[in-house]
Formats: sequence, C-alpha cells, structure tokens
Amino acid sequence: MEINVKIIDPIGLHARPASIVVQQANKFKSNIKLVVNGKEANLKSIMSVMALGVKTNTEVKIVIEGDDAKEALEQIKKTMHDHKLI
Repeated sequence: MEINVKIIDPIGLHARPASIVVQQANKFKSNIKLVVNGKEANLKSIMSVMALGVKTNTEVKIVIEGDDAKEALEQIKKTMHDHKLI
C-alpha cells in the first residue's frame, strides 16, 4: 500500500513529530518506507527519516508492505494529521 502526502508543517518534517511518527511505525510488523525525491528512508528509523531533510510543501510517499499494512497506513496517516504534518 502507498499514499502520497504533502508536508505542511512550516518547519518541515522536524525531530519532534518525526520521532512520534517513527514510534507509531515501530508498532507494526510491516516494512514502512518514506520516499522523497527518489530517496528512501526506513520510517522505523529516526536517523534515516531525519537524513532526508524533508522541508515544508514537499510531496512524500509512504510505502507499506506486510500483513498489517492497512492498519499501519491508517495509523501513520492519522498521526501525521494529528501533529499537523499533513
């Protein structure tokens, strides 16, 4: 499963909300990736996510593969929305 979203936080995908999204991603068994401008990051690794340097108004793709992909996608999307990232 995958979804495209736009990061709207004025600071971009910065440490505090990124760490919350990473915590949520780690609750699932599925492989979860964040893809930005052809670069991929493991959404279960804060260092990997922060290395992307995602700025505001950037389109990102969340790609999830695994048995709990649907639940993971819903929860990650909700978390990002709740923290005003998307």
